[in-house]
Amino acid sequence: MSCSETSADSIKDVNDGSVRSYSTGRAEIATSGLQERRILAGKKSDSEAEVENENADSCEDAYDVTEVQITNSIGSKNPNNTTHIYPIHSVSRSSILSRDSTTPTPSFVGFRNLTIIVLAVSNLRLVIENFIKYGVLIRFSQSGISKKDICFGILLTGIIPLHLFVAIIIEKAAAAPVMGYILRAQKNRENKSKAKQEELGKSQTIVEALKPRPKHLWRFIVFLHSVNSITCLVLTTIVVYFHIYNPLVGTLCELHAVIVCLKVASYALTNRDLREGLLHSEKPPEIYASATYPRNLTFSNLTYFWWAPTLVYQPVYPRSPAFRPVFFVKRMLEIIGSMFCIWLLSAQYAVPILEHSLIHFHSLHFVGIAERLFKLATVSMAIWLIGFFCFFQSALNALAEVMRFGDREFYEAWWNSRSVGEYWKLWNKPVTNYFRRHIYVPLVRRGWKPATASVMVFFVSAVLHELLVGIPTHNIIGVAFTSMILQIPLIQATAPLEHMNGGGIVGNYIFWLSFFIGQPLGVLLYYFAWNVKSGSIKNL
Repeated sequence: MSCSETSADSIKDVNDGSVRSYSTGRAEIATSGLQERRILAGKKSDSEAEVENENADSCEDAYDVTEVQITNSIGSKNPNNTTHIYPIHSVSRSSILSRDSTTPTPSFVGFRNLTIIVLAVSNLRLVIENFIKYGVLIRFSQSGISKKDICFGILLTGIIPLHLFVAIIIEKAAAAPVMGYILRAQKNRENKSKAKQEELGKSQTIVEALKPRPKHLWRFIVFLHSVNSITCLVLTTIVVYFHIYNPLVGTLCELHAVIVCLKVASYALTNRDLREGLLHSEKPPEIYASATYPRNLTFSNLTYFWWAPTLVYQPVYPRSPAFRPVFFVKRMLEIIGSMFCIWLLSAQYAVPILEHSLIHFHSLHFVGIAERLFKLATVSMAIWLIGFFCFFQSALNALAEVMRFGDREFYEAWWNSRSVGEYWKLWNKPVTNYFRRHIYVPLVRRGWKPATASVMVFFVSAVLHELLVGIPTHNIIGVAFTSMILQIPLIQATAPLEHMNGGGIVGNYIFWLSFFIGQPLGVLLYYFAWNVKSGSIKNL
């Protein structure tokens, strides 16, 4: 209990006729309590003990002053009630929100709780409004996927991985002459005289001792790998664009093709560098010791890379000690729950908003478009966040557990990004690692400026985004491509905020605002274009 509270209690009971005895008793109790606090303060640091003792002395003085004032006032003949003349405002103090306040900055946790309550109530109102307008829109018996789409989807799912096995055949064909040259070189060295060996020098590499070199085959191997990976992407794109109507089935097939295409490229580039290192007698990284080139060119090694939750090929990956069934079951339950939430939000809330936006786009009613945009933004962001958790946290961890894949840093704390550029480095680590290893670093080593190499990375990413969105929706309108290209100036604008005092907060606001508005806008545009192409817009 504070000094002011104790003093107020003493003043409050003046009219009860027992002021002296009550206040004296209260002072004794307070004094004993203060002595206990002083004992506890002795166990603290010296500075804290001094503060405690000063507070104790001030409290004793307050009790003494209060008792004396009240006793003297009662003993006097002043007709006024003494409880109404006690000085409340005896010290100059500032409001706690003022700049000149001497008190520590207060916590605003209460306002945070209020914000959460307001958001919860506002969204609950939208849920009730949605139910009143549309009722229950979920239909378990209707999937919206035709048998034709299912057949083509299954066909592509079986064909796409074959390109990985074509890649290992190409690599085996490239490794055969390399090993032949190495064996011949070693044999030639054994047959050479000692004088000739000294003339060649001990530092001479295998490539320098070989004539002709096997590198004349490299361009042909690169050509074969390029044809293989591009064929994987082109064939899938043609089938999805012309033969699969459902956007969900088309997106899954196109995403599968993009992943395999990137894995084929990584497999080819990594093995090329391993061949070069072998010819130049370069020691590979220690982690690759159990599967050096060309011992890594096995179907079991390739199959592991096919299923591993990474886009970057390595002959050997860090492995977890053992498979954990409980961990795997938890991740699978998270996947099921997340997919149900996404389906519920999409069918019950997103679809009605999108359907009612068509008339505003058709009549170019910009106020109506803005209203639909902001209404969709909340639902879109919720679906995106749940989808992120479902894929990067649950699905990739479940797959990593099955494969005993050790490195599970699939993302970092991207939600605290201080700039847009920092977000792109943190949120999707498999893609970030791939572009850094196979595009950005090689270009910089070739003499490109880092800024120019970053532009090339975003250009490739923009093309892939347009394929993943435009092909399944049968509308290559360039919205996804443009949105990715526009990230470049946004990154440049927010990059200085990372190093400014308080700039990280501003950069985080800009990052969230760009995604909160940009994503639903893209969804609205592609949905309108999809309905225009299908002829649904004519019935409005």
